[in-house]
Amino acid sequence: MNLLEKLEKIKVRFDQINTQLSEAANANDFEKIKTLNKERLNLEDIISAYEKYSSIIKNIQGNQDIINSSKEPELVEMAESELDELKSEKEKTEEEIKTLLLPKDPNDDKDVIMEIRAGTGGEEAALFANDLFRMYTRYVEICGWKYELIDLTETGLGGIKEVVFSISGQNVYGNLKFESGVHRVQRVPETEASGRVHTSAASVAVLPEVEDVEIDLNMNDVKIDIFRSGGAGGQNVNKVETAVRMTHIPTGIVVQCQDERSQLKNRQKALKVLKARLYDLELSKQNAEISAQRKSMVRSGDRSDKIRTYNFPQNRITDHRIGLTLYNLSTVIEGHIGEFIEQLKIADKTEKLQSAESN
Repeated sequence: MNLLEKLEKIKVRFDQINTQLSEAANANDFEKIKTLNKERLNLEDIISAYEKYSSIIKNIQGNQDIINSSKEPELVEMAESELDELKSEKEKTEEEIKTLLLPKDPNDDKDVIMEIRAGTGGEEAALFANDLFRMYTRYVEICGWKYELIDLTETGLGGIKEVVFSISGQNVYGNLKFESGVHRVQRVPETEASGRVHTSAASVAVLPEVEDVEIDLNMNDVKIDIFRSGGAGGQNVNKVETAVRMTHIPTGIVVQCQDERSQLKNRQKALKVLKARLYDLELSKQNAEISAQRKSMVRSGDRSDKIRTYNFPQNRITDHRIGLTLYNLSTVIEGHIGEFIEQLKIADKTEKLQSAESN
């Protein structure tokens, strides 16, 4: 099936959706309208590209006919000049369409659970984990998204041992999914009298939030413990047993939430994180299978991989997966990580295009 045939098949489906939307509207079937509108929205850019592509092909054929049949030299010369431009535009449009036709990650438009944990490096690692938390929450604000704290364990010296929070907005997972991995920092700790540069690390996990229908969780497999919160938050948080810990017995996954004053709200948040981690476990297995077949530069599926280094003395930040180095660490650490995210998305698309063309 050539490119035009693929596009014509999509156009048929697009027209079907429009017909079905009218029928669903007449029947007041709002659930079906929502589903169809989502599918229609995913096809709109492809349909626009198809209409542009069809017009270019018709114009190429028209100019070719003039060149082959016209006896007016000026008209032939004009048609030949336009034909070169049209062929160049056709090639460019074909590349755009190939990108649009790449299978979309079904999780891209989902909200996420983000987890940041201090790694090797003691208190300096905990301070760096706090820097990452601030970086991502400021990026959330820049994007116009929202975040909500789920669990926080502090060190008492301004650092963070672990923080878990949810992020909601448009295409959140699609933008943040490449942030999972080990982030390494190189700088002189405030406690270092000799001025020696230390290397520490923190890990980041980005988990797509899941709907109940996407994960089969048997609550008989979950052990629930209730305990008193150990953090700040007032008398009610500290003196009443509102904190919740959930242990998934088959996998050994443990989550806890103690941020809310209400035990019920902490249960709901903890359950949301547990479902996200179980879903992510399945995704990791799938990614491992894909990686075994095709070596991916951007996504290996292994969270132990070192993905980025933040060198404060040189104001340098390097993403090791795509070899991108920028000397604006002081800006990036304040939440301006957009350039890295866009370059990672481009690299991922390039890999997928190369893979599609080789198959």
